Amino acid sequence: MAPDKKLVERWRAAEILLLGGSAGSFKLLFQIVKLLPHNLNKTVIIVIHRKKNFFSEIEKLFAENSRMQMREVEDKDILNRNTIYIAPANYHTLIEKEGTFGLDVSEAVWFSKPSIDVTFESAAEVYKERCIAILLSGANQDGAEGLLKLKNSGATTIAQHPGDAEMDEMPRAAINIGAAEYILHTEEIFNLLNTP
Repeated sequence: MAPDKKLVERWRAAEILLLGGSAGSFKLLFQIVKLLPHNLNKTVIIVIHRKKNFFSEIEKLFAENSRMQMREVEDKDILNRNTIYIAPANYHTLIEKEGTFGLDVSEAVWFSKPSIDVTFESAAEVYKERCIAILLSGANQDGAEGLLKLKNSGATTIAQHPGDAEMDEMPRAAINIGAAEYILHTEEIFNLLNTP
């Protein structure tokens, strides 16, 4: 099924793609990373919950399968296009007005650090309608409030269809508070992200 025409226009105009997920989202994020072309002309930021102090092979696995440059966020990094950034464990990742990242060590949100809410809310203040955000499978409500803030700032907001999510609590929480403008099946998400 072809993506909604207005959604495609907004996808093409967006400068930044935010992807948030937790339990059950790894496989989907991995497929998205493989799918995105090297010349996407957007900044991509992935916030995925990881266990505290648990060494993760996620970055290595993603980088080996990505056509775009891929790196873990470091404090004061400049947001570059055609780059996928992954939020590091044990920090909150903030997007600052100067077009740089900030790493924050404050308390966990929804027992999570990085918190999807924190990154989404900071992006809402900086990028507004130039942003598209997708909330995927997860076992808590992190990301729902952030997605709502993005929607209210003019961003394009998408939740994975709960019927497709391995853990539906995260996308369902966003849908329940009216944060998702679009509720897309997994295949529809792929189709959109594959639209030149």
